[in-house]
Amino acid sequence: MKEHEDAYGRLLLAFLEGDEQAKEIVERDDRFIQAGLGPSVYFDPFRRWPAHQRRAMRLVRGRVLDVGAGAGRVALHLQDRGHDVVAIDISPLAVEVCRRRGVRDARVRRFEDVDETLGRFDTVVMFGNNFGLFGSSTKARRLLRRLHRLTNDGARIVAESRGVYETKDPEHLAYHERNRRRGRMAGQLRIRIRHRSYATPWFDYLIVSREEMQALVANTGWQVARFLEGEQGVYAAVIEKVA
Repeated sequence: MKEHEDAYGRLLLAFLEGDEQAKEIVERDDRFIQAGLGPSVYFDPFRRWPAHQRRAMRLVRGRVLDVGAGAGRVALHLQDRGHDVVAIDISPLAVEVCRRRGVRDARVRRFEDVDETLGRFDTVVMFGNNFGLFGSSTKARRLLRRLHRLTNDGARIVAESRGVYETKDPEHLAYHERNRRRGRMAGQLRIRIRHRSYATPWFDYLIVSREEMQALVANTGWQVARFLEGEQGVYAAVIEKVA
């Protein structure tokens, strides 16, 4: 990622260095623009996390891969609990923030570039709606099979998403229909993150219903074992390795 493209990392770094007015802007490819929740939520201590995320942390075991680590809140919490954690993010500045905050093993790595060089894992954590980093149905199945190879017996994925159809917003519903006409999943967003004069490249971010998630993981060596319900349509899924 080029320096002028690292809007997300620049946002996190600004907040870390005391700019509490820093704003995250999410831009969709239909020109819809919305202010994100960050950056403060990316730094929240465990006691301020949503209840479903705190419950999900009890299900983490063994060596952990933290996908889309952001400012490192998940990695730091799990380190404190004694887990060996590898935190990855595509943003070089986000990784710098992780390291400055005390994450011991934080690496600049795209999710799709995860491979055997990182070792084997017992849990993969994808918080902050980061099931979305699978990007598309095709990519999701490919990466789920790869994670199957890179994880130990009995491994699990703890991933967060949002019920994509739990909206009455006409702009979101129109976007769902636009996606269907283009042969995409309804919640396959094409977005980029903006902060001040910085903008990330456009990327696909996949928001799925619970039923869609179950269908995506089928026949990849994984299955959804349970859902932990959050607020406003957000949920965490516990996805177990089955073969």
